[in-house]
Amino acid sequence: MIEARHLRVLRAVATTGSFSAAGRELGCTQPAVSQQMKALEASVGTPLLVRGGREMRLTQAGQTLVRHAVGILAGLTAAEEEVAAIAGLRAGRVRLVSFPSGSSTLVPTALAALRAAHPGTRVSLEEAEPPQSVRLLREGDCDLALAFRYEGATGGQEGEWDDLVVRPLLSDRLVALVPERHRLAHAPSVAIGDLAREPWIAGCPRCRGQLVEVCESAGFTPRIDFATDDYPAVVGLVGAGLGVAVLPQLAIESVRPRGARTVTLEPAVRREIVALTLPDLAQVPAVAATLEQLARAASR
Repeated sequence: MIEARHLRVLRAVATTGSFSAAGRELGCTQPAVSQQMKALEASVGTPLLVRGGREMRLTQAGQTLVRHAVGILAGLTAAEEEVAAIAGLRAGRVRLVSFPSGSSTLVPTALAALRAAHPGTRVSLEEAEPPQSVRLLREGDCDLALAFRYEGATGGQEGEWDDLVVRPLLSDRLVALVPERHRLAHAPSVAIGDLAREPWIAGCPRCRGQLVEVCESAGFTPRIDFATDDYPAVVGLVGAGLGVAVLPQLAIESVRPRGARTVTLEPAVRREIVALTLPDLAQVPAVAATLEQLARAASR
């Protein structure tokens, strides 16, 4: 195994022509230089220097190793500088995956603050709903996932994040969304059972599953006429009088509900918004800084 420190000594000896001069250049003693050269020759299995009185010259193997050492040490220096830049947040990359309502609310604020504080850090963004986003994280296709799960939900959500670093961000309450001329449009609150006879517009598969679970716990199965992952489409369908929906408050913040009104849902149904990463990735400065900015954005 050839060590970088031995290559540096060899290059200094080749440049200066003696152990003592190489020691002065490297800031160490002549015996230390001699010992490291012997260690290098032992590791490569052949002499690298011909010592004769005051004269010292490289063997053919020594000349070959010095020639390669120049490129190797330059590459190591560049790597050290690049790693130091990443560690100091002067550079770095974070691959973020988020669900749509998080992308339009929490993510812009967090990334703007991150760019202002660390302009050398770059973040890419893709959208995916959980559990797909969590799968992307585990498979190495992203570094950070913004995800959610419903409080008290069943269906395999328990323990699904046990192997991940979980940074809680906020508790997002669901609200009912009805056409503005609906009989309950101006009610102070509604129970899910009050909407049992209505046609429904459902959201993403996880949200759809939660809707069915909540409705069935209230004694009915919702008649889902439309299903879409696009929150503006949900709002548009409700605003056109084609049904009712239950949406997270975070989604309402990012969409202007024309023709529709939000009504408080009682008892409260909430989803937990979190940022997820792998334990090793949590130690990467750029990932840790992005996590911190997401938490700050969620607290505003």
